[in-house]
Amino acid sequence: GPPSMSVSGLVAQSAPGAAAMSSFAGRELLNPANVMEASYDAGTTLQQDNGLNFLGKEVDTGTTIMAVQYDGGVIVGADSRVSTGVYISNRASDKITAVDDRIYCCRSGSAADTQAVSDYVRYFLDQHRMEYGQPPKVATAANLFQMLCYQNKNMLTAGIIVAGWDKEKGGQVFALPIGGALMEREYATGGSGSTYIYGFCDAFFKPGMTKQQCEDFVTKGLCHAMARDGSSGGIIRMAIIDESGVERKFIAGDKLPYGPL
Repeated sequence: GPPSMSVSGLVAQSAPGAAAMSSFAGRELLNPANVMEASYDAGTTLQQDNGLNFLGKEVDTGTTIMAVQYDGGVIVGADSRVSTGVYISNRASDKITAVDDRIYCCRSGSAADTQAVSDYVRYFLDQHRMEYGQPPKVATAANLFQMLCYQNKNMLTAGIIVAGWDKEKGGQVFALPIGGALMEREYATGGSGSTYIYGFCDAFFKPGMTKQQCEDFVTKGLCHAMARDGSSGGIIRMAIIDESGVERKFIAGDKLPYGPL
Protein backbone atom coordinates (compact mmCIF):
# COMPACT_ATOMS: atom_id res chain seq x y z
CA GLY A 1 0.00 0.00 0.00
CA PRO A 2 1.01 3.70 -0.13
CA PRO A 3 3.51 4.75 2.56
CA SER A 4 1.84 6.49 5.49
CA MET A 5 3.12 10.02 6.08
CA SER A 6 3.30 10.47 9.85
CA VAL A 7 5.66 12.96 11.50
CA SER A 8 7.25 10.27 13.67
CA GLY A 9 7.82 8.08 10.60
CA LEU A 10 9.33 11.04 8.76
CA VAL A 11 11.81 11.82 11.55
CA ALA A 12 12.74 8.14 11.86
CA GLN A 13 13.31 7.63 8.14
CA SER A 14 15.29 10.86 7.75
CA ALA A 15 17.68 10.36 10.65
CA PRO A 16 20.78 9.24 8.64
CA GLY A 17 22.35 12.58 7.71
CA ALA A 18 22.06 13.50 4.02
CA ALA A 19 18.70 11.80 3.62
CA ALA A 20 17.34 14.16 6.28
CA MET A 21 18.03 17.05 3.93
CA SER A 22 16.45 15.41 0.90
CA SER A 23 12.83 16.22 1.73
CA PHE A 24 11.72 19.79 2.33
CA ALA A 25 9.56 18.73 5.30
CA GLY A 26 12.49 16.83 6.78
CA ARG A 27 14.65 19.95 6.70
CA GLU A 28 11.83 22.11 8.09
CA LEU A 29 11.00 19.86 11.04
CA LEU A 30 14.46 18.73 12.05
CA ASN A 31 16.18 22.11 11.95
CA PRO A 32 14.38 25.16 10.61
CA ALA A 33 17.72 26.96 10.27
CA ASN A 34 18.67 24.46 7.54
CA VAL A 35 15.84 25.42 5.21
CA MET A 36 18.18 27.13 2.73
CA GLU A 37 21.02 24.69 3.16
CA ALA A 38 20.38 21.72 0.83
CA SER A 39 19.65 21.67 -2.86
CA TYR A 40 16.25 20.37 -3.89
CA ASP A 41 17.99 17.48 -5.67
CA ALA A 42 18.00 14.61 -3.22
CA GLY A 43 21.68 13.67 -2.87
CA THR A 44 23.17 17.17 -2.92
CA THR A 45 24.17 18.99 0.25
CA LEU A 46 26.28 22.11 0.59
CA GLN A 47 29.37 22.48 2.74
CA GLN A 48 28.59 23.37 6.36
CA ASP A 49 30.30 26.76 6.10
CA ASN A 50 28.10 28.37 3.46
CA GLY A 51 27.59 31.85 4.85
CA LEU A 52 24.20 30.92 6.31
CA ASN A 53 25.46 30.20 9.81
CA PHE A 54 23.68 33.30 11.10
CA LEU A 55 20.36 31.47 10.60
CA GLY A 56 21.12 29.29 13.61
CA LYS A 57 22.20 32.15 15.91
CA GLU A 58 19.88 33.55 18.54
CA VAL A 59 18.03 36.75 17.77
CA ASP A 60 19.97 39.54 19.39
CA THR A 61 18.74 43.07 19.91
CA GLY A 62 22.31 44.45 19.55
CA THR A 63 21.03 47.78 20.48
CA THR A 64 21.15 51.31 21.76
CA ILE A 65 18.63 52.17 24.49
CA MET A 66 18.33 55.28 26.63
CA ALA A 67 16.12 56.85 29.30
CA VAL A 68 16.23 60.27 31.01
CA GLN A 69 14.12 61.68 33.82
CA TYR A 70 12.97 65.30 33.99
CA ASP A 71 10.80 67.20 36.44
CA GLY A 72 7.41 65.56 35.93
CA GLY A 73 8.21 62.52 33.83
CA VAL A 74 10.66 60.42 31.84
CA ILE A 75 11.66 59.99 28.20
CA VAL A 76 12.71 56.57 26.91
CA GLY A 77 14.21 55.94 23.50
CA ALA A 78 15.68 53.13 21.41
CA ASP A 79 16.91 52.31 17.94
CA SER A 80 15.07 49.62 15.97
CA ARG A 81 17.68 47.16 14.67
CA VAL A 82 17.43 43.47 15.59
CA SER A 83 20.17 41.21 14.30
CA THR A 84 20.70 37.46 13.97
CA GLY A 85 24.47 37.29 13.76
CA VAL A 86 25.36 39.47 10.75
CA TYR A 87 21.83 39.43 9.32
CA ILE A 88 19.34 42.17 10.24
CA SER A 89 16.20 40.18 11.02
CA ASN A 90 14.08 43.27 11.81
CA ARG A 91 14.95 46.85 10.91
CA ALA A 92 11.92 48.56 12.48
CA SER A 93 11.34 46.69 15.75
CA ASP A 94 9.93 48.22 18.94
CA LYS A 95 12.33 47.73 21.85
CA ILE A 96 10.23 49.91 24.16
CA THR A 97 7.77 47.62 25.95
CA ALA A 98 4.94 48.60 28.30
CA VAL A 99 4.67 46.66 31.57
CA ASP A 100 2.00 48.99 32.99
CA ASP A 101 0.09 52.10 31.87
CA ARG A 102 2.91 54.44 32.90
CA ILE A 103 5.86 52.05 33.31
CA TYR A 104 7.94 50.99 30.31
CA CYS A 105 11.13 49.05 29.78
CA CYS A 106 13.82 49.30 27.09
CA ARG A 107 15.20 45.91 26.12
CA SER A 108 18.73 44.95 25.05
CA GLY A 109 20.54 41.61 24.85
CA SER A 110 18.72 38.46 23.76
CA ALA A 111 15.31 39.27 22.25
CA ALA A 112 13.80 36.02 23.57
CA ASP A 113 15.11 36.55 27.11
CA THR A 114 13.97 40.15 27.44
CA GLN A 115 10.54 39.36 25.99
CA ALA A 116 10.08 36.49 28.44
CA VAL A 117 11.17 38.60 31.42
CA SER A 118 8.99 41.58 30.47
CA ASP A 119 6.00 39.25 29.93
CA TYR A 120 6.47 37.93 33.47
CA VAL A 121 6.74 41.42 34.94
CA ARG A 122 3.61 42.59 33.10
CA TYR A 123 1.73 39.56 34.49
CA PHE A 124 2.97 40.20 38.05
CA LEU A 125 2.06 43.90 37.87
CA ASP A 126 -1.44 43.05 36.58
CA GLN A 127 -1.93 40.84 39.65
CA HIS A 128 -0.43 43.54 41.87
CA ARG A 129 -2.85 46.16 40.53
CA MET A 130 -5.86 43.88 41.08
CA GLU A 131 -4.77 43.09 44.64
CA TYR A 132 -4.08 46.70 45.72
CA GLY A 133 -6.58 48.53 43.51
CA GLN A 134 -4.11 51.17 42.39
CA PRO A 135 -1.29 51.49 39.83
CA PRO A 136 2.04 49.91 40.82
CA LYS A 137 5.11 52.04 41.56
CA VAL A 138 8.04 52.22 39.14
CA ALA A 139 10.32 50.84 41.87
CA THR A 140 8.03 47.80 42.22
CA ALA A 141 8.38 47.03 38.51
CA ALA A 142 12.15 47.57 38.68
CA ASN A 143 12.46 45.22 41.67
CA LEU A 144 10.50 42.49 39.85
CA PHE A 145 12.86 42.81 36.87
CA GLN A 146 15.82 42.68 39.25
CA MET A 147 14.61 39.50 40.98
CA LEU A 148 14.05 37.70 37.68
CA CYS A 149 17.33 38.87 36.11
CA TYR A 150 19.47 38.15 39.19
CA GLN A 151 17.98 34.79 40.15
CA ASN A 152 18.32 33.54 36.57
CA LYS A 153 21.56 35.35 35.69
CA ASN A 154 23.28 32.15 34.53
CA MET A 155 20.59 31.62 31.87
CA LEU A 156 19.77 35.17 30.76
CA THR A 157 21.36 37.79 28.54
CA ALA A 158 19.15 40.74 29.39
CA GLY A 159 20.18 44.37 29.83
CA ILE A 160 17.08 46.37 30.68
CA ILE A 161 16.21 49.97 31.54
CA VAL A 162 12.97 50.43 33.50
CA ALA A 163 11.43 53.91 33.44
CA GLY A 164 8.06 55.42 34.24
CA TRP A 165 5.95 57.76 36.32
CA ASP A 166 4.09 57.20 39.58
CA LYS A 167 2.31 59.58 41.95
CA GLU A 168 4.74 58.93 44.83
CA LYS A 169 8.04 59.91 43.20
CA GLY A 170 7.19 61.18 39.70
CA GLY A 171 9.51 60.19 36.87
CA GLN A 172 12.15 57.56 37.65
CA VAL A 173 14.82 55.65 35.71
CA PHE A 174 16.32 52.32 36.79
CA ALA A 175 19.23 50.61 35.03
CA LEU A 176 19.44 46.80 35.12
CA PRO A 177 22.71 45.73 33.47
CA ILE A 178 23.41 42.12 32.41
CA GLY A 179 24.22 40.59 35.85
CA GLY A 180 20.94 41.66 37.49
CA ALA A 181 22.09 44.71 39.46
CA LEU A 182 19.56 47.49 40.08
CA MET A 183 20.60 51.15 40.03
CA GLU A 184 18.39 54.23 40.12
CA ARG A 185 19.83 56.91 37.85
CA GLU A 186 18.94 60.36 36.47
CA TYR A 187 19.61 58.88 33.06
CA ALA A 188 20.68 55.47 31.77
CA THR A 189 22.02 54.07 28.51
CA GLY A 190 22.41 50.45 27.45
CA GLY A 191 23.06 48.01 24.63
CA SER A 192 26.06 47.59 22.33
CA GLY A 193 25.78 51.15 20.98
CA SER A 194 25.87 52.80 24.40
CA THR A 195 29.67 52.36 24.64
CA TYR A 196 30.08 54.82 21.74
CA ILE A 197 28.22 57.66 23.48
CA TYR A 198 29.50 57.70 27.08
CA GLY A 199 31.60 60.76 26.20
CA PHE A 200 28.63 62.48 24.57
CA CYS A 201 26.39 61.75 27.59
CA ASP A 202 29.00 62.89 30.13
CA ALA A 203 29.53 66.12 28.19
CA PHE A 204 25.93 67.05 27.48
CA PHE A 205 23.84 65.70 30.37
CA LYS A 206 23.09 68.21 33.09
CA PRO A 207 20.65 67.83 36.00
CA GLY A 208 17.37 69.73 35.77
CA MET A 209 16.95 69.67 31.99
CA THR A 210 13.53 70.55 30.56
CA LYS A 211 11.34 68.02 28.75
CA GLN A 212 12.43 69.41 25.35
CA GLN A 213 16.13 69.34 26.31
CA CYS A 214 15.77 65.72 27.45
CA GLU A 215 14.08 64.79 24.19
CA ASP A 216 16.95 66.37 22.20
CA PHE A 217 19.51 64.65 24.46
CA VAL A 218 17.98 61.21 23.82
CA THR A 219 17.58 61.85 20.08
CA LYS A 220 21.17 63.03 19.59
CA GLY A 221 22.65 60.29 21.78
CA LEU A 222 20.81 57.54 19.89
CA CYS A 223 21.76 59.06 16.50
CA HIS A 224 25.47 59.09 17.30
CA ALA A 225 25.36 55.53 18.67
CA MET A 226 23.42 54.31 15.61
CA ALA A 227 25.95 55.99 13.28
CA ARG A 228 28.95 54.30 14.91
CA ASP A 229 27.59 50.91 16.07
CA GLY A 230 26.96 48.31 13.37
CA SER A 231 24.37 46.54 15.53
CA SER A 232 22.29 49.70 16.01
CA GLY A 233 20.38 51.62 13.38
CA GLY A 234 17.10 52.02 11.55
CA ILE A 235 14.64 54.42 13.13
CA ILE A 236 14.32 56.03 16.57
CA ARG A 237 11.34 55.20 18.74
CA MET A 238 10.62 57.26 21.85
CA ALA A 239 8.02 57.36 24.60
CA ILE A 240 7.36 60.37 26.83
CA ILE A 241 5.74 59.26 30.08
CA ASP A 242 4.18 61.63 32.63
CA GLU A 243 1.07 62.06 34.77
CA SER A 244 -1.17 62.54 31.72
CA GLY A 245 -0.07 59.22 30.15
CA VAL A 246 2.26 58.18 27.34
CA GLU A 247 3.12 59.99 24.12
CA ARG A 248 4.83 57.88 21.46
CA LYS A 249 7.28 59.46 19.01
CA PHE A 250 9.04 58.16 15.93
CA ILE A 251 11.92 59.57 13.87
CA ALA A 252 12.39 58.02 10.42
CA GLY A 253 15.84 56.86 9.32
CA ASP A 254 16.21 59.63 6.73
CA LYS A 255 15.09 62.35 9.18
CA LEU A 256 17.75 61.73 11.84
CA PRO A 257 19.69 64.82 12.98
CA TYR A 258 23.03 62.95 12.59
CA GLY A 259 24.15 60.03 10.40
CA PRO A 260 24.07 57.37 9.10
CA LEU A 261 27.78 57.64 8.29
